[in-house]
Amino acid sequence: MGFARTCSVALVGVDGVVVEVQADLEPGVAAFTLVGLPDKSLSESRDRVRAAMVNSGAPWPQKKLTVGLSPASVPKAGSGFDLAVACAVMAAAELIDPRAIADLVLVGELGLDGRVRPVRGVLPAVLAAAEAGYEHVVVPEQTAGEASLVPGVSVLGVRSLRQLVAVLTDAPVPEEEPGEEGRPAPMLAGLVVPGAGAGTGLAADPGTGPDLADVAGQRAARLALEVAAAGGHHLLLSGPPGAGKTMLAERMPGLLPPLTRGESLEVTAVHSVAGILPPGKPLVSRAPYCAPHHSATMQSLIGGGNGLPRPGAVSLAHRGVLFLDEAPEFPGKALDALRQPLESGQVIVARAAGVVRLPARFLMVLAANPCPCGRYSAHGHACECPSSVIRRYQSRLSGPLLDRVDLRIEVEPVSRADLLAAKGESTAAVAARVRAARERAAARLDGTPWTRNAEVPGHELRTRWHPAPGALAAAERDIERGLLTARGLDRVLRTAWTLADLAGRARPDAGDVNLALEMRTGVPRGVPVSAGGPR
Repeated sequence: MGFARTCSVALVGVDGVVVEVQADLEPGVAAFTLVGLPDKSLSESRDRVRAAMVNSGAPWPQKKLTVGLSPASVPKAGSGFDLAVACAVMAAAELIDPRAIADLVLVGELGLDGRVRPVRGVLPAVLAAAEAGYEHVVVPEQTAGEASLVPGVSVLGVRSLRQLVAVLTDAPVPEEEPGEEGRPAPMLAGLVVPGAGAGTGLAADPGTGPDLADVAGQRAARLALEVAAAGGHHLLLSGPPGAGKTMLAERMPGLLPPLTRGESLEVTAVHSVAGILPPGKPLVSRAPYCAPHHSATMQSLIGGGNGLPRPGAVSLAHRGVLFLDEAPEFPGKALDALRQPLESGQVIVARAAGVVRLPARFLMVLAANPCPCGRYSAHGHACECPSSVIRRYQSRLSGPLLDRVDLRIEVEPVSRADLLAAKGESTAAVAARVRAARERAAARLDGTPWTRNAEVPGHELRTRWHPAPGALAAAERDIERGLLTARGLDRVLRTAWTLADLAGRARPDAGDVNLALEMRTGVPRGVPVSAGGPR
């Protein structure tokens, strides 16, 4: 009888669970049994592992073979267990020393010829292994860069099962033939899921993406964009077609500062699991940008799919921007499902196969026309829509959802004078102010769980960080009149702190609060708005 064990990692959402892979050989009729709650693709590893071992020159044991994946209560999915299963079987058959793999974590899919193919989710898998105390991992060569992002872990990237066996047995490592020049590498097919990244993308490097200077006029909307980027506030842009709503939203990622090391690892883990991590770029350093089409379902926005849920658009936009163009055209249930992640910064999806927690701390930008024809406004621009149709159209954005939006800006049509005027400030100039404002907020919030003004609970703002005396007079009157909710007051306070940070003030005054009220309610408060920031 032979027995051996090694380890691999099962992914539950973007969290990893270390799984012990045990192989047991007993006398009897030759059979291969795989237990431990495997899915269909994992059950098929029996055939892949057998063919890979034989084609790698290792004899297949003609005994009763049982492979167990422990803990058995955790669902296991995917082909990333192949490498661990093959090594456990060879160690049980005494082809390699069982002690050589006992403390290894192996992640990778096996081809029938013995080559090791890359799989998605290597970064969260290695993170889980490091948290469990493992120091040595083996991954496919194509994902070694991604795995090396985890500090304190020794990473071995291999091309084939033959190479791994040679390393474990101290034999000469065979050379594997690389792919043909000028042809796409089929080994990279395991990293990217076709269509999984539709509507998503990573922000361009500074200086190469769309520039805010291309937007003509729109001083109020430009200021709102700056405030949203500086404090992480959600934004609604409402106006007729062609006014520049989409142009403004597309330039939001360029205003956001680069991700910190911890944020980069979070975003990279989500994109790796989703299968949209660009090959050759193991670490995402810029804020992501996700713009799904308005025909998107609730599952594609929040997360879902067969078996364990997969990340949706809100998770793909984690630490970045989620842009919903033509927001009233989205299904109502899908929009209302955003209410919980907007508050908590995460999504908890429950399915029959399990419960998954997915990160979803994003900056939401909504763009909407005022009516189906797009010409309705307070100035009466030839709108022919009946009033009942206008009310029905605007009610598609529910009150509870809009109550979570800090900034609501009317984007007016661009005038001829604005089109002929000199260009406005560039993205680089505004991004510098945003970065300085975020540094002021981070210094003030040092030692707390929060880094941006939009994340600070209202109770803390009211009791720990006080605005200037008398600054809240207008907001208090709006609450008494029923024009502002308690949640609305908290969000006005957060916006006021961001305005103060942008202006370099130690705390918000009455002008900051009044401007925050104006940007939330749309009611003019007599506060001047300059092109280079608040007042």
